[in-house]
Amino acid sequence: MLDMRAMTTSPIHIIGAGLAGSEATWQVAERGVPVVLHEMRPTVETPAHQTEGCAELVCSNSFRSDDHEHNAVGLLHEEMRRLSSVIMREGDKAAVPAGGALAVDRDIFSAGVTKALEDHPLITIERGEVGEIPAEWDSVIIATGPLTSDTLAKNIAKMTGEEELAFFDAIAPIVHTDSIDMDVAWFQSRYDKVRAGGPCRAEAKGEGGKDYINCPMSKDQYYAFIEELLGAEYGLFKEWELPSGSPTLEEREIDTPYFDGCMPIEVMAARGPQTLSFGPMKPVGLTNPHKPDEQPYAVVQLRQDNALGTLYNIVGFQTKMKWGEQTRVFKTIPGLGNAEFARLGGLHRNTFINSPKVLDESLRLKTRPTIRFAGQITGCEGYVESAAVGIMAGRFAATEKLGQPLAFPPETTALGALLNHITGGANTETFQPMNINFGLFPPLSKEEATVKYENKKGKTKRAKLKGKDRKKVYTTRALTALEHWIGDIEKAA
Repeated sequence: MLDMRAMTTSPIHIIGAGLAGSEATWQVAERGVPVVLHEMRPTVETPAHQTEGCAELVCSNSFRSDDHEHNAVGLLHEEMRRLSSVIMREGDKAAVPAGGALAVDRDIFSAGVTKALEDHPLITIERGEVGEIPAEWDSVIIATGPLTSDTLAKNIAKMTGEEELAFFDAIAPIVHTDSIDMDVAWFQSRYDKVRAGGPCRAEAKGEGGKDYINCPMSKDQYYAFIEELLGAEYGLFKEWELPSGSPTLEEREIDTPYFDGCMPIEVMAARGPQTLSFGPMKPVGLTNPHKPDEQPYAVVQLRQDNALGTLYNIVGFQTKMKWGEQTRVFKTIPGLGNAEFARLGGLHRNTFINSPKVLDESLRLKTRPTIRFAGQITGCEGYVESAAVGIMAGRFAATEKLGQPLAFPPETTALGALLNHITGGANTETFQPMNINFGLFPPLSKEEATVKYENKKGKTKRAKLKGKDRKKVYTTRALTALEHWIGDIEKAA
């Protein structure tokens, strides 16, 4: 039901009519709050968009798996549907055959979202670039994604701090912690140093620092890995991601100015076969407790990537290797033979802020709380994730405008897990864009993660749930929590 108190209030301004901005606009208007959606196309074009339609899909037409019982993104689909998502509604209408995935006819989808927004009585769409946020706008959502205009990006950098806005996205692969073989790997910081300013796994026991997981390599294993690395297949930047000036895509790829902080591992390896063993894979200051009398020739280190400790990133392994090749090559690392990747590495142009550092729990900019961010610019990855953050930003902004108390989705839901990750759960020093995955959810309790059974002697035992059974527990828990949250919101309204 629309809240009539909002009919006389000033509008919420949303910048960017991509998936996140379109979804945020819909959610605000459906709460009864007027909204102005600003889209610079067609007045100002981007290198990737082809139309002026809202929610245009510029890359794939797939929203990925629609299995809400065993897949994290499928669960996110279902949560969004239950929150009356316009993106999911129009996506379902525009669906094309894609097996267990939700793929859409991109033209039908964009046209459906555009019409829904244009027809809504509380939505005004204004065409033209917004380079600076007017002081009189008392509620703003910036949802401009990776193709934020240069003028607005410069102003965002001023608001957030120059160092907190990235334009070049260097991503190391991230592994689910429980898929690492700890009979091969071990916890230890170099020289047993304890991380300053925060707890680590061993401090409570009075032991040395154990902030890293270490995977050892012998000399033969190291050189075999280097050979695989240099012989793997690599992808090129997209045309619009590259600096101009070189005549061909391949030559401009070569001309891309890497800096040491995001040097692809294959570029380092190409400088000489021993480069990595003296760089990110140096074995110094480490002792393998499984083989204390053997000094590793090289060591691959993984660093904790989220507060829950469920994800670890492979230190220094940003790469442009094709995804299938990454899985093949990185599984040759001792201890990672059965690794499950929460995300694979990448290196491409992007625009995103260090959200865990600069945003509060309701996606507001800490230094300027009249401004919220939504979508890929917050450091989420993927169409569905972007729209999901749009749902939350829109609902938070409308709730605040109506003077109602904010209610955050439980962390056990896909929405809550994603929100927690980008507003505080991720490591601010290594923050990179992330798709939704079960590694972002709070771990299952012992009771949730096991099933009772009777052994041959009639004694009750517990066995760990695995695979689809384990994932089903996550999704059931999430949808139960979501329904309670929705019920609480409706009561409060």
